[in-house]
Amino acid sequence: LDLRELLYPDASDRAAAAEHLKQTRIAQPALFVIEFALAALWRSWGLEPRAMIGHSVGEYVAACLAGVFDVKDALELVAARGRLMQQMPSGAMLAVGLSAEQARQRLGDDVWIAAVNGPSLCVLAAASEDVDALERRLESAGVAARRLETSHAFHSPMMEPIVDEFVALVQGKSRRAPRIPFVSNVTGAWITDADAQDPAYW
Repeated sequence: LDLRELLYPDASDRAAAAEHLKQTRIAQPALFVIEFALAALWRSWGLEPRAMIGHSVGEYVAACLAGVFDVKDALELVAARGRLMQQMPSGAMLAVGLSAEQARQRLGDDVWIAAVNGPSLCVLAAASEDVDALERRLESAGVAARRLETSHAFHSPMMEPIVDEFVALVQGKSRRAPRIPFVSNVTGAWITDADAQDPAYW
């Protein structure tokens, strides 16, 4: 599969390419290469990052730019991550205008906070039917909510069955201390050398 054919399809292939890009196993490497290429473009203009932040796949790009992974290893990991995630049961994600604490008060046992994006903005994840029910409850309560275009409940316990296999893959790749600081998606603070080099972190 040549990602360029999906990212830049002929006019007659646009609809099919868009459908392919919705698949996690393809979307994650596509996100990585576009983000990495953008950074390479900026660097070609003489712009060097002093610090970085990237969400999810974007953190892998930041780690690669910081020298934690080399490009080949990072791309292999992101592609493997996408393949493994695609194997999991489908799910859904919902961005809500609530603080983490407000969101916790409204969650059932099978809905999780997948990301805290701001003081009053969270992303929730669960099986599709649980997100459907929660979305209806929030709508009736006047809470702003927007369904994300995802095929799975990323950053949730629904991904746990693939963790051990993925950690083993990361273990097989070289990892170095970052040369450029970037923000950790896990802690919200600057990445530490220990975390960057710990396979379980990734």
